[in-house]
Amino acid sequence: MRDAFRERLQSDTELDDLPDHALLNIIQIPRERQVSPWALITRRVFYALLLLTGVSLLVYLDKDGYNEPLTFIDAVYYSAVSLSTVGYGDITPVTQEARLINIILITPIRIAFLILLVGTTLSVLTEETRRTLQIQRWRKRMRNHTVVVGYGTKGRSAVSALLADGVHPSQIVVVDTDTHSLDMAAGQGLVTVHGSATKADVLKLAGVTRARAVVVAPNMDDTAVLVTLSVREIAPSATIVASVRESENLHLLKQSGADSVVISSETAGRMLGLATVTPSVVEMMEDLLSPGEGFSIAERLVEADEVGANPRHLADIVLGVVRSGELYRIDSPEAETVEPGDRLLYVRRVFREDLEDQARG
Repeated sequence: MRDAFRERLQSDTELDDLPDHALLNIIQIPRERQVSPWALITRRVFYALLLLTGVSLLVYLDKDGYNEPLTFIDAVYYSAVSLSTVGYGDITPVTQEARLINIILITPIRIAFLILLVGTTLSVLTEETRRTLQIQRWRKRMRNHTVVVGYGTKGRSAVSALLADGVHPSQIVVVDTDTHSLDMAAGQGLVTVHGSATKADVLKLAGVTRARAVVVAPNMDDTAVLVTLSVREIAPSATIVASVRESENLHLLKQSGADSVVISSETAGRMLGLATVTPSVVEMMEDLLSPGEGFSIAERLVEADEVGANPRHLADIVLGVVRSGELYRIDSPEAETVEPGDRLLYVRRVFREDLEDQARG
């Protein structure tokens, strides 16, 4: 079955084997400032015209210093052929003052004019080369990042929670087939990969083999199962957190290799039921789960002075103890005392200043 699954997902051409320059339309790495080639050309042509106008006025003010009387059109003509280094020789400076002005002022301006033109051409022609080198560096350096498969409602919420928890945008990679969703992700400073995450080569492009965690949040349960199978096959050590709409598909995600599965329909249904009876409880749950100012559930390593203490008596409101990868609720016998290496699940107060510091970081 796995062999058939692998054959069905196998691409004719492995994207991971393609040269970096062939991935420009697949991998998008955010840049601090993006300027289109046309905007770059327009701006530099404007500067070049300013230089041409300035030299034309300078030549026209000294029109008597040339081998023939100059009109303003003659001055513009001479400036154009001089700055472009064409130099037909039909108009030449003959007085000492005119030649001095050409040496001291017009020659440096001519050099600046050429730099503008050549620089614009090089910038446009080397744009793809710069992007290729950027992708090459990213593929070599990316480690311990989080891959989010699907940037719909669930995927966006997962990314918001990661960012609110202090994860830098450059450490999040979004995989999706919808270009509009990928543009939204890129607008948040996230690295994006265009393609179907059911294909192993697309997952490899996203660096799944070196990822710390993978969030599987597509719109369809069958897609979630296929993605989880593929991720677990190529990244045995990655933590996989998957979302499923229907509880009847929970066991499929678990068998596929998901470490944790969230049932979106049942969770939403329970919230709706609670809202009809105890709306204040739903409000508090939303506060705990929503990234932003208020309360949130966080995890931290136990401190040295807390070892041996009862977690109920600590300063933080502790909900559970994670020991050797196993979660124990606060009312379980295993959570009576805190041991070295334990991690505590607790309620953390989130202040607006903390969020602003994270955003600046």
